[in-house]
Amino acid sequence: MPTVAVEGQYRFVVNTRENAFEPPHVHVWVGNEDVCRIELNGGTYMDQPPPGNFRDIMQAYGRHAAEIRETWDAIHRR
Repeated sequence: MPTVAVEGQYRFVVNTRENAFEPPHVHVWVGNEDVCRIELNGGTYMDQPPPGNFRDIMQAYGRHAAEIRETWDAIHRR
């Protein structure tokens, strides 16, 4: 599970093994916890983020979205 970007308390991770039926997405970690996922095609949450983190996570994701997508595509070849 390579970490693609770290910003503040948020770590954006692309899993190397994902189910084929799942859309491209990135896992957001805070500390040692996988707290939510963001779908890469639409830039929307797949899971509810922790209370009070909605905007901060999305802003951090936006600054790294291109790099995250490039990494996801390179790993999953889709």
